[in-house]
Formats: sequence, C-alpha cells, structure tokens
Amino acid sequence: MKRQDFGCAPGCSVEVTLDLIDGKWKGVILYHLQEGRLRFGELRKRLPNVTQRMLTKQLRALEEDDLIIRKVYAEVPPRVDYELSETGQRLRPVIDALKQWGDENRARIDTASAGRKGNARSVAPRPSRQPQPA
Repeated sequence: MKRQDFGCAPGCSVEVTLDLIDGKWKGVILYHLQEGRLRFGELRKRLPNVTQRMLTKQLRALEEDDLIIRKVYAEVPPRVDYELSETGQRLRPVIDALKQWGDENRARIDTASAGRKGNARSVAPRPSRQPQPA
C-alpha cells in the first residue's frame, strides 16, 4: 500500500490514521471483524455490494498494514479466516466513533443528498447568451 510522508504538519496523526483505513470498504471490514474471526465467505455475505476482487484487495492491504491477521488452514477446500490484529483492536474506538457519528447523522446526510439530486433535476435552463433579435 502506498504511504505518504506526512512530516510533522498539524493534523498529520489524523492523516496517518485515515491513510490506513482509507477506501470505501476498509472501515466496514474492520467494523465486521470486531465481532470476531470471520471467513472470507462470511465477509462476502456481510458486504454484498463489494466485488470478490475488491474485497481481496482490501483484505490484503489491511493485512499488509498489520490491522488484520489472515490464517490459512491446510484443508480441502481451503479455509481462510480473518481477525483483527492487536493493532487493529486498538482501532476499535475509532471505528465505533465513525459508526456512532454515521448513526447520528445519517438522516441529515440522506436528506441533503436527496435534495442535491432533486435540485439537479429541477434546475431551470440558463438563458442563452446569444444576442436577441430586436
């Protein structure tokens, strides 16, 4: 996973944290793994809108960043489990805070989003800048 040099600018700790959990699915994966060890197929069921390829990519990135542990069992068919690492466990309060904020603000965000979509449809056409006949 690409890493940026954040230096010591104000807010860099926030940027470092966000860099680890960036993307559409990482935070959601971490949220579900708070419940305990899950198999790949269980994660797929909990995230029906993510493709298998994207889920694999996000899991690999989380593993590379030491936020999750991937355990492969020598079985047929192969079995792979994922769970939060110790570092990932320390992100629990962050993920819980994101969920709480989302729960508290979801209605407002949905309303604002619906308003933006509605406004896009009801915008009157702009008047032409062509000279009008006299």
